[in-house]
Amino acid sequence: EIDELGSDIHGDPASALLEVFDREQNNAFRDHFLEIPLDLSKVMFIVTANTKDTIPKPLLDRMEIIELSSYTDEEKMEIAKRHLIPKQLREHGLTRSQLNIRDDALRAVIEGYTKESGVRTLERQIAKLCRKAAVLLVEGTRKRIIVKVSDLETYLGAPRVKDEPPTLIGEVGLVNGLAWTSVGGEVLPVEAAVLPGTGKMERTGNLGDVMKESCMAAMTCIRRRSDEYHLSTDFYKKKDVHLHFPEGAVPKDGPSAGIAIATALLSAYTGYPVRGDIAMTGEITLRGKVLPIGGLKEKTMAAKRGGIRTVLIPAKNVPDLQEIDPVVRESLRFIPVATVEEVFREAILWPDAAVKRRAEQHESREHGALRI
Repeated sequence: EIDELGSDIHGDPASALLEVFDREQNNAFRDHFLEIPLDLSKVMFIVTANTKDTIPKPLLDRMEIIELSSYTDEEKMEIAKRHLIPKQLREHGLTRSQLNIRDDALRAVIEGYTKESGVRTLERQIAKLCRKAAVLLVEGTRKRIIVKVSDLETYLGAPRVKDEPPTLIGEVGLVNGLAWTSVGGEVLPVEAAVLPGTGKMERTGNLGDVMKESCMAAMTCIRRRSDEYHLSTDFYKKKDVHLHFPEGAVPKDGPSAGIAIATALLSAYTGYPVRGDIAMTGEITLRGKVLPIGGLKEKTMAAKRGGIRTVLIPAKNVPDLQEIDPVVRESLRFIPVATVEEVFREAILWPDAAVKRRAEQHESREHGALRI
């Protein structure tokens, strides 16, 4: 757990590890406890970490990083059935004929009682089910226990994971973004509201610097396209806009909400709703290009859990679709986008006339570029 290194009066282990990991000088490493030189040049060190943010930069520079993504729900199901449940049955002196956890109940445990990238908490919940079953069997009240979804609150209490489901009905200024977290992916709603004012922009929701910059880039991107979307040239001077990212207690940062922010802004300014069954992720540039992002596997899992059916992804992330779980890939429709015009065309519920007019403008621009 190299991300949990500490430095106090007893010493600084990071300084010693700098010498240990450096291939140019660890052939003559001198241990101050044994007071003898050691050749560490032929030793391969394997360290683990939950996050790279707290690892000292000089140490990180000397490492080869191998990133392991979180388990999908389907992978957790298989791990539980093949390994965790048999292990806990043995440890609690039970047999499969005495305790049977149905697949739908196991899935409900994964979705409602655990929120992690691994399976440690899941194993604890399975162990809890085994203990409850063992007590009932010893008391003689039951000879065989079948755990169903309706039994989980009795055995495990109320569900601990209470994510707010995304709004699948189209609303003005509300977009389903996708975010990566250390425990997987989440659907991140982006809300925009336009009010009479003098052109101020409010941003709330515990945002980091990169995300604040994405808000500014999205606004500039919309201003550059004011003519195309029938906005007055000074539309931003007469209105205040408030961008909000719910769950303000949770810190949020990163550039991948760019296209979601831009879509929410355009929807709020034009008054046209955004499709509620669409989620999106992608970084935005001032010229309206959609740049690739990371964590696509976790983000698409979150979309599937939230009932989303269509996901807009950067065109350059299409090769990453091979890494996505087949079950997730089959249940979602992916639309690659390279520009914000493509995002707006797919996500915003425009009147038919407006769609036709923008398509003609886009086609004329493409033909003009070809002639040049």
